[in-house]
Amino acid sequence: MDKAIYLKTKLFDPSCEEENPINPIYGSTLINWLAKKLDSKYEISEASPEDWGWYSYINYNGRYYLIGSVAYYESGDDPKEEIEWVFQVDKIRTFKEKLLGREKMNENDPCFRFFVDLFKSEPGISSVEIG
Repeated sequence: MDKAIYLKTKLFDPSCEEENPINPIYGSTLINWLAKKLDSKYEISEASPEDWGWYSYINYNGRYYLIGSVAYYESGDDPKEEIEWVFQVDKIRTFKEKLLGREKMNENDPCFRFFVDLFKSEPGISSVEIG
């Protein structure tokens, strides 16, 4: 993953998530929330487990990105407390783009900026930082 957004919120309850069968890591509630919030605007695939968290694909203005989410939450933690999340954005590039060094992911990428602005505008999300 290239670019990450770090945020804190009480909006999501990781304790209600489906178990990640690969690794006991939480993160699907953030992706599921985004899918519902952006349903009419962007096509987002169903959240899927990975060894580092949860991921999905989004079609953002005709370009595909892999988005990923991880919650710093462990079983037994209080889900009502503010939880830190890492949201990652990775641009899917063609072989030719990679070969020629084109369309590299960066902090000014429109999809990445979209998510930064979305999280910053959400009243229940605090401490949005780029990493």
